[in-house]
Amino acid sequence: MDYGKLGLKVGLEVHQELATEHKLFCQCPPELFRDEPEYTFQRRLRPSQSELGEVDPAALFEFMKGRTMVYEANRATSCLVEMDEEPPGELNPEALDVCITFALMTGGRPVDEVHVMRKIVVDGSNTTGFQRTCVTSLGGSVEVGDRSYGLTQICLEEDAARKIAEEGIVSRYRIDRLGIPLIEVTTAPDIHSPEEAEEVALAIGRILRATGKVRRGLGTIRQDVNVSIEGGALIEIKGVQELALVSKVVEYEVQRQTALLEIASELKKRGVSESDIGKELVDASEVFRETKSRIIKNALREGGSVHALKLKGFGGLVGRELCPNRRLGTEMADYAKFWGGVKGIFHTDELPAYDISEGEVKKLKAKVGASKSDAVVIVADEAEKCSRALMAVADRAREALIGVPQDTRAADPDGTTHFTRPRPGAARMYPETDVVSIVVTPERIESLKANLPEMPEEKLDRFKADYGINEKLARQVIDSDHTRLFEELAREGAVDPTLLSVTLTETLKMLEREGMETGKLSDDALR
Repeated sequence: MDYGKLGLKVGLEVHQELATEHKLFCQCPPELFRDEPEYTFQRRLRPSQSELGEVDPAALFEFMKGRTMVYEANRATSCLVEMDEEPPGELNPEALDVCITFALMTGGRPVDEVHVMRKIVVDGSNTTGFQRTCVTSLGGSVEVGDRSYGLTQICLEEDAARKIAEEGIVSRYRIDRLGIPLIEVTTAPDIHSPEEAEEVALAIGRILRATGKVRRGLGTIRQDVNVSIEGGALIEIKGVQELALVSKVVEYEVQRQTALLEIASELKKRGVSESDIGKELVDASEVFRETKSRIIKNALREGGSVHALKLKGFGGLVGRELCPNRRLGTEMADYAKFWGGVKGIFHTDELPAYDISEGEVKKLKAKVGASKSDAVVIVADEAEKCSRALMAVADRAREALIGVPQDTRAADPDGTTHFTRPRPGAARMYPETDVVSIVVTPERIESLKANLPEMPEEKLDRFKADYGINEKLARQVIDSDHTRLFEELAREGAVDPTLLSVTLTETLKMLEREGMETGKLSDDALR
């Protein structure tokens, strides 16, 4: 793909947990527990209006799911602050220093005064219904090769609770992670290819690790990726945990938006308008009374029904592939699942299949009055669920006329993404009144400037010069979890630095591929 011609713009939000002594607003240690919880409590969260009387659409969307949250905790890793039964303490000064240090390392400008804000989040990941966050610096840049990529701001915020399970309409979370300090590094939309996105994320991660104050391991660093192309929409993709997945996520999102724009163009050529997409549902249960489809038979047996929606002019488009394993029908199914609470949909672009016969498809089309150029979507479930699901499908069909709807998506393990909620609005942010603001004095900045850590490129040159290892091994050591251990052992001189670097990087990776959980090995164990 010619990404320049497509007008690709990518921005990153890199979130990294900080290895501080305490959490952000209390004295609890930033640790996770693996045993059974000592106690649980239950909440239902509701959105509130902003000062202007507005309700954030993303918060309203989460509330409409009607979910109940059960929180698990123990006394060693959480307290009344995480339970929202006690006001937060002062902002962790150690965490703030790490953020200012990173800003100084990247040429950013620390703010004069830090003000904590509340960001509404009612998906259950915060017991309060909001996340506390604050801007600590503005500007700066990271260098990759001969290019400079701008940073817009550095924020300090509290990490969310860990989702453990979903049981029907109940979500279970552990609040041990809630409140762990998290630095958020936001780039400008200066990235113009998938490969650049991955390289910039890697560069930011290296500088974060250079501070010596970040937590390591799966889930401690994750990227949100913002992607847009000319004529498309700004899409926020959350939760990309694997660095190697960043470029694939961008590549597939460009494919998805390009295909959606092509579908919108084709619908325009076919003369399809918004008024053609009605909300008239047809009960098609009789068509499937003798069906062999297990899904439909089970729904009818349990007192449910089969409802159908005709999409005029959508024939052949609902089944069109947007990117690997994703079709327009998949996008519609996402809406149906979230708004209707159903397990999925069927559509005539993919039928006959799934034990639905060709004869049943013909009867279905006749029942709803569909022509060859139309598509029909069906849902088998309780009547009320069918109605909500197909109304959501109709909404997604109307959005297809425009092209790319603005929404928030989550990354899947294969690099594709799925719909999670609408894009949030400005109404989700408001001041935190329980935490005092902090003045960032010139003396504090000068003290941190005088003790800035070594930059990754400087460390790379030093490793090659001091220990005689090649650039590849030096890079691998710097990018590993064992940089400090390597230096300590290399200085002792008991082990050859090349053998040491290979053991701590390539050998551990080989053992991990063979099934050993090397990430659980501490530096003391490796000695």
